[in-house]
Amino acid sequence: MKRILLASAALIGTAVSAQAADLAVKAPYYKAPVVAVYNWSGFYFGVNAGGGVGRDRITHSYTNNDSIYRSPQGAFGGAQIGWNWQTDSLLGPIVYGLEADFQGGGLTGGGANVAGPAGLNTVQYSSSMDWFGTVRGRVGLATGPVLSYFTGGFAYANVKSTITEAGVGTFTQDRTATGWTIGSGVEAALGGNWTGKIEYLYLNLGNRYGEAIGATGQLANTELRDNLFRVGLNYRIGGNSVYTPVAAANWTGWYIGGNVGSGTGRDRTYLGPVGGAGEQFSLNPDGINGGGQIGYNWQAANWVYGLEADIQASSQRDQKTVVGVGTVAYDHKLPWFGTVRGRLGYSVGSTLFYATGGYAYGGVKTALTDLTTGGSVSFSNTQSGWTAGAGIETPFKLLGLFGPNWTSKTEYLYVDLGRKTDVLPSGNITSTGVTEHIFRTGLNYHFNTPVVAKY
Repeated sequence: MKRILLASAALIGTAVSAQAADLAVKAPYYKAPVVAVYNWSGFYFGVNAGGGVGRDRITHSYTNNDSIYRSPQGAFGGAQIGWNWQTDSLLGPIVYGLEADFQGGGLTGGGANVAGPAGLNTVQYSSSMDWFGTVRGRVGLATGPVLSYFTGGFAYANVKSTITEAGVGTFTQDRTATGWTIGSGVEAALGGNWTGKIEYLYLNLGNRYGEAIGATGQLANTELRDNLFRVGLNYRIGGNSVYTPVAAANWTGWYIGGNVGSGTGRDRTYLGPVGGAGEQFSLNPDGINGGGQIGYNWQAANWVYGLEADIQASSQRDQKTVVGVGTVAYDHKLPWFGTVRGRLGYSVGSTLFYATGGYAYGGVKTALTDLTTGGSVSFSNTQSGWTAGAGIETPFKLLGLFGPNWTSKTEYLYVDLGRKTDVLPSGNITSTGVTEHIFRTGLNYHFNTPVVAKY
């Protein structure tokens, strides 16, 4: 019995010693990884590129106050620098900022060639914008690494205008015009200090009334307006350099939504005899567009493939163009249009960057009125063609009213509906090629509840 007790005591002592040894070595402690909270505050700089179309209207006493749009268009590129400050609000994180940019490039062409007095000579109009810049404020709502914003401020540009009158001479004016700009955009994190954006700007560079043309006693009234669409890349100094986008969202499945935006046309038009030397000019309908879309996405890793169809109502209209030495007034409308497009995108975290293109169709209405007799004729056509563009789609949450199924998108589309020729009672023709620039934003409801990050 004594031996048994001694053995039991030895075993107990050994167990206690083992437990003490285990207690002496602390179990390893694993700290939860730190999730980088995205903050937009700080300085940034970057580059951008895009395209634009002008709506530079002129009325000219020499042509009996013809009202004509000179519509230069083209590509441009430049750089920007800015500063953001982020703070909280009832709506969520609000970002205030200042940004300055300078652009070079060429918005050229798109002039007009019309009849002069009594049709004895011709008058050619053209305008161009070789460079421009803006200094703007920005205010936006941040959803983690996505910033949706409005912007506006001061604008300036170099504008060159030329009027060539057959048998009289050429009159050129090269000046720096100033005015204001307003627009909107979406910017999203790409990882580290880098962000990408898509943006629309409307430039109003002022009006001039009763401007003398050379020393001939002629007068002109001019308006300078430009619509600009661009994408950009920014590097944030001291930004979230450790930020890494979360796993790509799951975009697969059906979605449905609505959109609203603006559009402007550059519809090159001919008026005159078949095969003759008639008048050439642009009709420039602009206005608001709105409608709905439905689509389906497939996804492979971060790549997203999709199909989307939409139908839009439009208020785009030009009822200010007058040609024929002040005798023929146009009323040109795009009351509706639609598209059926493919989409190809890449998901960076919960943000989808995509390109899109496909088939386009729409209704075009054109009326011509003879201002000397009051007679008029109108044409209504359904035309088809193609479209191409790009956009950004991101999760949408506002005051907790929208759940994880909702996303917002900002998109640019170029729409070409082809050319249509109509015969007038006089035997002359009017022929118009319809090309439109559309910038819009929308909301989508996804039936598959996309996997999105929470911020």
